[in-house]
Amino acid sequence: MRADRVFAYGSALGLTGDLLLGDPRRGHPVAAFGRAAGAVERVLWRDHRGWGALHTAVCAGGAAAGAALLARGARPNAAVSLSLTAAATWTVVGGTSLGREARAVGRALAAGDTAAARERLPHLCGRDPHSLDEQQIARAVVESVAENTSDAVVGALVWGALAGVPGLVGFRAVNTLDAMVGHRSPRYRRFGWASARLDDLAGWPGARLTAVLAVLAGGDAPGAVRAWRSDAHRHPSPNAGPVEAAFAGALGVRLGGTLSYGGRVEHRPVLNGGGRAVRITDIERAVRLSRRVGLLALGASVAGRLLLRRAARAAGTAGAAGTTGTAAAPLHRGGVR
Repeated sequence: MRADRVFAYGSALGLTGDLLLGDPRRGHPVAAFGRAAGAVERVLWRDHRGWGALHTAVCAGGAAAGAALLARGARPNAAVSLSLTAAATWTVVGGTSLGREARAVGRALAAGDTAAARERLPHLCGRDPHSLDEQQIARAVVESVAENTSDAVVGALVWGALAGVPGLVGFRAVNTLDAMVGHRSPRYRRFGWASARLDDLAGWPGARLTAVLAVLAGGDAPGAVRAWRSDAHRHPSPNAGPVEAAFAGALGVRLGGTLSYGGRVEHRPVLNGGGRAVRITDIERAVRLSRRVGLLALGASVAGRLLLRRAARAAGTAGAAGTTGTAAAPLHRGGVR
């Protein structure tokens, strides 16, 4: 079976596994990677960018290299290779768990249990929930659903299309490292710099594809395009900006504003300022939009993989023809066979 078909079938099976089962309840490989990265951090931590870069290289590079070895070993057997792709996809995508956590917060808010919603919010994002009212919690959930649609689903599929199982695993490793050490706390301002910058680079294509698909899958394509074009560049994150702005426009809501991370207050620009304030019911709308975007991303990634394979095959054929023509010329000049 060709590599493009292995990715197509394997990623479809893996995403189906996530839709039906969500994340593994116990022994999640991403959690195991997090524990290993934490152990490496305890050995390497210094308040220095160079040591942080080494930590990133060891952890993310080691994960991608291990996945590459597994993929190479599985390559001769199509069934094993397909199963490995499916397992890797199921492991690294997290759209169903994202939706479950968002809906859990939404149910608590709908029931009037703001305390329970505040307790649940850290499962989605790193904001300090204690000072947030109902509307601010709902806004935080919608923003988190938007950003994590890119990080937990689309970005992984994009890198799977580009690099197969190593791309899937490597992207998740980079994204996990950013969540662990990439924030601007005193401990990680320098040590986590490399992880944060690498995550920005790795997340760039997936974020733009997520924004495009939110435009296509949302209810207000012109509004999504307008918000993306006018407001995305004002967001402090180069990848969250396009995604959150496109989601805001597609849903017709206003995102951004003041928020707090670990006691640090940030005043972020408003995205889609012409939209209305987020309501509790918008959480479900955001989850459904995220689901549609994820399914479209699977189709786009499979199509992209097929196109890349076809382009590589065409380039190889053209190169072989050119080489053959160059080598054959002396024979036609009366040379010796």
